[in-house]
Amino acid sequence: MVRRPIRRSLPWLLALAPLLAACSRPAATLPTTGPLPVGAVLALTGNASLYGQDQRIGLDLARAAHPGQGRPLALTIEDGGSDEAGATGAFQLLIRRGSLALIGPTLSQQAFAADPIAERQGVPVLAPSNTATGIPQLGAFISRVSAQSSVIAPLSIDRALKLLPGLKRAVVFYAQDDAYSTAETTIFQKALADRGLKPLSVQRTQLNDQDFLNQISAALALKPDLVVLSLQAVDGGNMVRQLRELGYTGTIVVGNGMNTPNIYPLCRRACDGLLIAQAYSPELDTAANRAFVQRYRAARGSALPPQLTAQAFTAWQVVAEALARLQSRRPLGGLPLAEVRRELNREILAGRYDTPLGPIRFTPEGEVIQERFYVAQVKMAPDGRTGRFALLP
Repeated sequence: MVRRPIRRSLPWLLALAPLLAACSRPAATLPTTGPLPVGAVLALTGNASLYGQDQRIGLDLARAAHPGQGRPLALTIEDGGSDEAGATGAFQLLIRRGSLALIGPTLSQQAFAADPIAERQGVPVLAPSNTATGIPQLGAFISRVSAQSSVIAPLSIDRALKLLPGLKRAVVFYAQDDAYSTAETTIFQKALADRGLKPLSVQRTQLNDQDFLNQISAALALKPDLVVLSLQAVDGGNMVRQLRELGYTGTIVVGNGMNTPNIYPLCRRACDGLLIAQAYSPELDTAANRAFVQRYRAARGSALPPQLTAQAFTAWQVVAEALARLQSRRPLGGLPLAEVRRELNREILAGRYDTPLGPIRFTPEGEVIQERFYVAQVKMAPDGRTGRFALLP
């Protein structure tokens, strides 16, 4: 008996053809000459662009200080915007272009969407500003130089109680649609409760909100003497200004989302007195930090570098030093790209680094290990438009 061919198998074979072609394609290799490519995804547009501005300055300074040993390093910065789609698209583009490592994205909310893309491709990611719980747990290729909120946030609560031991009535504000805010407010609320200050009210906002009259009115009706904010810079700056305009005169503790001097034009004189815990101080007296501050002032004038700039500088330094150690052992040119990325990730996690943040290293999981943290209070200048984070003793 003659069997007739099964016609429906043809579409299946046609669909399989691209996969078979990909499997037969030779693995990508690192070129033997030219700079080693590193990518960064920063929020240069959208509501988080205030952070991206600080970070871009840090990367520019770091490239000058750490251009690469052996083969030079080439940085490509992509704008990840301020949402998940922008970050994931930028990650995909830089990975296709052969980046050995990625720095970013700016926001924790973006990291939860974009980092798994790099993890699946085996590309090291070094986060300079993602503080939400669970970032390194996204995969073996994900690490960060930004200390997590659980380490930082309680420090500002303790300092507020030390400065004003009579504080008794706390209210909390946070953005319920933002991963950073929801993670940090949980930590803030636990810290308050552990210290006998269980919040009287928890007010929820949305990213990009501009008018907080209803939430503030509800909170102030409870006559709080402590307000704790877990908000991004733009909505946080507007919230602080509106709190003061509506008559609140008590203590305000803010989270890491407001850890940028770019808040000063937003809340102006109302910024004065804000308490904030920090993972960086320009007053740290180490050779690495003195050199960093000097570079910053040479480029930016008399101002002191903010935390996000120092952390972005540190992220580049870590990648540059790890790549230098790899090159000192053997040439990387001609090796499979996937192999170089794997070795670079291992080198990043195994290294010890003398940075503007102080000496740092990493857990095997990719969590930063840092020795010193700080609490600062905003001191606004008489013009009401400029200020500084004054380190508290």
